[in-house]
Amino acid sequence: MGQNRVRGEGTRDRVRQARELGWDDSLYGEGGEAPKGRTGTIGRQDRHDRPAGDDTATAEDGGGGTESGHRRGGPRRRGKGGKRRILRWVAAVVSLLILGTAGAGYLYYEHLNSKLKKDDLNLGGKMREHQANAAGQTPLNILLIGSDARNSKKNQELGGAKETFNGVPLADVQMLVHVSADRSNISVISMPRDTMLKIPECKDPDTGKTYRATTEAPTNESLGRGGPGCTVATWYELTGITIDHFMMIDFAGVVSMADAIGGVPVCVEKNVYSRNKKGQGSGLKLEAGTHPVKGEQALQWLRTRYGFDDGTDLARTRAQHMYMNSMVRELRKNTKLTDPAKLRNLAEAAIDALTVDKGINTVKDLYDLGEELKSVPTGRITMTTMPNFYSTRHEGKVEPQPGDAEQLFRLVREDIPLDGKAPKKRPTTTPAVSKDPAAAPGEIAVMVQNGTGGDGQIAEKRRATAVAGILTGKGYALAKADSTTNPQKKTIIRFSNAELEGDAQAVAKSLGIPLTSVKKSTEVSGITLTVGADWRQGDAYPKSTAQQDNKTPTTAKPLNGEDKTACMPVQPGFTW
Repeated sequence: MGQNRVRGEGTRDRVRQARELGWDDSLYGEGGEAPKGRTGTIGRQDRHDRPAGDDTATAEDGGGGTESGHRRGGPRRRGKGGKRRILRWVAAVVSLLILGTAGAGYLYYEHLNSKLKKDDLNLGGKMREHQANAAGQTPLNILLIGSDARNSKKNQELGGAKETFNGVPLADVQMLVHVSADRSNISVISMPRDTMLKIPECKDPDTGKTYRATTEAPTNESLGRGGPGCTVATWYELTGITIDHFMMIDFAGVVSMADAIGGVPVCVEKNVYSRNKKGQGSGLKLEAGTHPVKGEQALQWLRTRYGFDDGTDLARTRAQHMYMNSMVRELRKNTKLTDPAKLRNLAEAAIDALTVDKGINTVKDLYDLGEELKSVPTGRITMTTMPNFYSTRHEGKVEPQPGDAEQLFRLVREDIPLDGKAPKKRPTTTPAVSKDPAAAPGEIAVMVQNGTGGDGQIAEKRRATAVAGILTGKGYALAKADSTTNPQKKTIIRFSNAELEGDAQAVAKSLGIPLTSVKKSTEVSGITLTVGADWRQGDAYPKSTAQQDNKTPTTAKPLNGEDKTACMPVQPGFTW
């Protein structure tokens, strides 16, 4: 028994945690022993002591082929029906969390807990704390990473270019899962793997090696710069979205999961065969229409680029969205998850497929996440791709599309649903124009602060000086830049007493700032203009900001989780 202890927990603690999760006591032997056949050293396994190659993940196209059950006298045992219902739930939530839409539980607690691989969450600068909504709730952001590493036997057996075996892993799949603060909806943003962007400085926690920041590099290279924590830091650098957890996924496990539920329905508009004369492609071969894919065919679907739509990585991302939505629907039906042996295999495959951040300390933490997320209906799940354009400076690469990409990031930062179903706000009352006449511009003193870092991004340099100069040009000779930074999402003008209200409104009108942004405050002396993240550039306050809509850009190609009509277009030359 000594070798089967979870660190810091005795047998009773393990059984207690099992019961807290509603698990069947019969899965433990007398006295709470682990099931026979499950032996070996059990303990926390993280990146520092796991076997090399255990945290591998996705591959790319290549040239080759519930409540504790207590009663007097001892624990209550569940019948076969109850056991199967729990097995179905656990397997479903494990798989759903891997797909970014629900939570994970556990099967054979101490056995699975020992297999949970962990790594540091963030290897870059400090991320901002979440801002709670009016009810005190905060959102939950999980970054899903699929690695193309082929340094394990399982992944090498699944094929791919042999020259990539045991190479530096690349984060070829990156999806940010945003769960709203009220847990009513889920938004997912995918970033194409060849997106050119800035990768911040990262330090490898194992070797101590520091990777200098890059001005431009493909986002998938971030994983090889110290681990998944550098991919997290890269996302935060670009989006300003605080990330709570990451999960790195091994597609070898996804294959087993598809098998366990009997296949995942996918659709193609025409007969497709993903293989060209050069031997490139995943090898996927399907007839037109909808078909369940599982096993190697499921992996081929997830890998396919050549043969779908325009043959680019963007097409592959769209196909992955369809697969994930479909798998979520299948898992939620719970109609095929009736075989306990298959369910155990599914849970085993799910845990083997995962590397998580150290904030997810046990499989019970995964279960708790599932408890939070399981109520989100598939109709409130929206899949999107970061708006992008093909780079003219880097052949075959893409760059974030100015305007639309930031709009998508802002909606997630501000916890606005991407499906357009945000609760209606009460109409705001337009403040009355002050009866106190404003002084001449040259007599109004204004202190200007730089608050452009209010959205979590790096503040625009010398923005206070620039806006003070704009005011000076409009006759406000007493306008001065303050060296103090005061991060704000939106530009605001504050005045200290009623006699200054007319002057503050005059400053707002001269810059095109709405009067709703002019407020009395005891925190300032005189008039202070704080330039927020909504006005990072330009001489006039943006009209699009003053009258900002909260619509998801069409360039993000939103796909609803309930959309069963989605079907992949087939690239010319890949039909049969």
